[in-house]
Amino acid sequence: MTGRAEHETRTPGRLDSLLTSITTEAIGAAGGFAGGVYLRSGTPGLLRLAVLSGLPGPLFRPWWRLHVDRRFPVADAYRLGVQVVLPDATETMRRYPQFAAGLPFQFGSLYVPVVGKSTTYGVLTLLRPSVSDATEVLPDRDRMAQLAEDLGQALRDLEEEGGPDVSWDGEPLCVRPPASHRPAGRMGRFTWDPVSDVVSADSRLHALLGVAPGKSTDTPQGLADAVAAADAQQILAALRETSVGRPPPLPLPVHAADGSLRLLELWRSEETAVSARPRTVRGLVLDPDIGSAGDGAADLLPDGVFCLDRLGLIVYANERAARLLGQPRRHLLGRPLGEEAPWLERSAYEDHLREALLSSEPVHFHVVRPAQHGEDPLPELRGGDWLALSVYPGPDILTCTVAPANRVTDPAPDSDSDFGPDPVSDDGSAAGVTSMAPLYRPIVLAIALTEAVTARQVSAVVMQELLPAFGGGRLAIYLLQDRHLYLAWESGFPPGFLAPFEGVGLDARLPGVETLTSGRPLFFESMQQLAAAYPDLPLDAVEGSRAFLPLIASGRPVGSCILGFDRPRGFSTEERTVLTALAGLIAHAMEKAQRYDTEAALARGLQQALLPRRLSAHPRVETVGRYLPGTQGMDVGGDWYDVVESGDGLALVIGDVQGHGVQAAATMGQLRSAVRAFALGDRPPDEVVSGTNHLLIDLDPGLFASCCYLRLDPLTGVAQVARAGHPPPILRYPDGRTHVLDIPGGVVLGVDPQAHYPVTQVQLDPGAVLALYTDGLVEQPGADIDEGITALRVALARAGAPAAGRPGARSLAGVADRLTARARHVADRPDDIALLLATRRPEPRPHG
Repeated sequence: MTGRAEHETRTPGRLDSLLTSITTEAIGAAGGFAGGVYLRSGTPGLLRLAVLSGLPGPLFRPWWRLHVDRRFPVADAYRLGVQVVLPDATETMRRYPQFAAGLPFQFGSLYVPVVGKSTTYGVLTLLRPSVSDATEVLPDRDRMAQLAEDLGQALRDLEEEGGPDVSWDGEPLCVRPPASHRPAGRMGRFTWDPVSDVVSADSRLHALLGVAPGKSTDTPQGLADAVAAADAQQILAALRETSVGRPPPLPLPVHAADGSLRLLELWRSEETAVSARPRTVRGLVLDPDIGSAGDGAADLLPDGVFCLDRLGLIVYANERAARLLGQPRRHLLGRPLGEEAPWLERSAYEDHLREALLSSEPVHFHVVRPAQHGEDPLPELRGGDWLALSVYPGPDILTCTVAPANRVTDPAPDSDSDFGPDPVSDDGSAAGVTSMAPLYRPIVLAIALTEAVTARQVSAVVMQELLPAFGGGRLAIYLLQDRHLYLAWESGFPPGFLAPFEGVGLDARLPGVETLTSGRPLFFESMQQLAAAYPDLPLDAVEGSRAFLPLIASGRPVGSCILGFDRPRGFSTEERTVLTALAGLIAHAMEKAQRYDTEAALARGLQQALLPRRLSAHPRVETVGRYLPGTQGMDVGGDWYDVVESGDGLALVIGDVQGHGVQAAATMGQLRSAVRAFALGDRPPDEVVSGTNHLLIDLDPGLFASCCYLRLDPLTGVAQVARAGHPPPILRYPDGRTHVLDIPGGVVLGVDPQAHYPVTQVQLDPGAVLALYTDGLVEQPGADIDEGITALRVALARAGAPAAGRPGARSLAGVADRLTARARHVADRPDDIALLLATRRPEPRPHG
């Protein structure tokens, strides 16, 4: 623990302060330009961004919330408890293509889980310049790890002091990162109410003047003394004149105590004529740090020049930039760029601004400036014309130039010249002002859908990726089967509300049906519009809007998608276009999923036919097998087990064919048949495994397989074992001890025709349990397989020893169920699982 965290006082803002201080320290210590902390939320499986430092929050809204099961570095760090190091964009694209598609810029990043004792609270993140050698990042990773450990302990202390569980469900705190040098163009704002004679100043003005909030500036005299004591009377006179409608025509130059220049701009809150009645005065104090000569020189430049800090606030603008942006200069300073130029909040433009914030290369692009009511237009610029915008990144300040570009004949390489003025919606109203479409990049959904295989996985991706981006709260996906629509996924609708629509035919007059039969999306900005178009349609009680999208892939109908919004809203032409395109992506993914489901059903049927219906028995040996199919991809793999009579003994075999699907299941069936044939001939274990190896090579299916073969003498308990690239067996002794058997083995089957498979002898005493298993039972993402084998060994020790007739003894089937219980509850199990247990019964006592 650091001293800073230990001496925090117990206040409602303690969590905020702790998170921001750790983030600031991480950026300074590890050489980053931005960072933040994700915390778990009140919604299970959802992480929320709690603090963001060094980047404008609204510009990065799509990354405010992340599901822990998505392939994102933050999610992996949280879910797996590992550090994720991405030194550059190439490594980011290789490991996390979906994340890289959303932010395809040159930067590196670090992600460290925040853990307190056994609780994972979130992830500490850092964005930094990219490096070609990953070893350069290691010292920064170590510093981040120490800070994450300090934060985890501090969060644990908060909970143990009696506070609520640490979580985050609001918007992120956006804070300023530590500056690399004294920033130019510092400023602050204030308001003076002449009636109450109270001055209210923002935190930036307090910082500029070096006074504590609420002190020295709450009166006009206190403000004037703090700004420029020597010019206090001049400032007070300007305040009085401005309150009655006579503000100074130019910024008022005054001098601080150290002689440095400060500029004071004043205006009334209401732009009315001169009157005797005082009105509220608003002001801005600017510490230009470049001198009045430099400021004057910038005003003479032919291009507009303005500067942004790393939170997106305008810290400087010359008059030319103010006119081109369409706002008075005093309105621009200290304001977010998106507020004063909302027409820049479009997906293509925002991508360029994100690139400038995340990379070190200049960015050039063109934008369309819409007409604004009542403005004084420049002779060479009309509303709807183009502006050429360039952004030059710096460690603390982004310098921007803007100039008219009415004839865009050779746009810059990064230009998106196909984006014109905001279109007009179907009802004639201006569209695009509040559009949510710019918040989403369609390529992100496209890449996410490539990872989804089943219809359920496709639906889950749509819910996790699409709904948050467009602000939706409800989703329903119907798929077409035999000219009827059946519900494949629903989220957010009242329980049972969609039940009456299950299995409706294509002749029904319903929006979800007609959007598919007509191929046209349907948008309803309110429930009143929906009710007017479909008077007989049952509606839920929540007011809102609906979008009905046809799912059509390659001209073939697949189904329909319904998006629900909890309040009325419009749909701009751009947003309708984006949603329709996204529906096409969903349709293609669903069509692919249906083909996979058909093939998976075939593979499952084939596999069930190939797995043994019953295991060969012996009076002295009890065996139990379990098989669990994977729940990702094709759902079917090549795992198998079998027990075969072999002379006067029993042969136990377990194997795993690489891959999934029909081919893996068919190859598994061929290998199982071969092993049975060899075993029935009572061949030695090494000959059985070698013969199976040659068979697989001759078949040449392009697959390889692992195998463990054991021949057991039921009377003596002597077992001979051969292993081909398979996990080693585990033995539980009658006294409860467990041991991973050291069985030397050869390479996997199907690779080397000259492979040798040595035989090892082990002893299976009465009451002992032998466990053979496939790697699906012991492998976990991000963990070493040896850790999984150790966990299985411990679980076998705790499962108890089966003993016939012993009161309270667990049956062998009960032991098998206990060992596979955890795997049964994993929703997205990537691999199938096979388990084979064997135990020897004690020798029966003679009668009499």
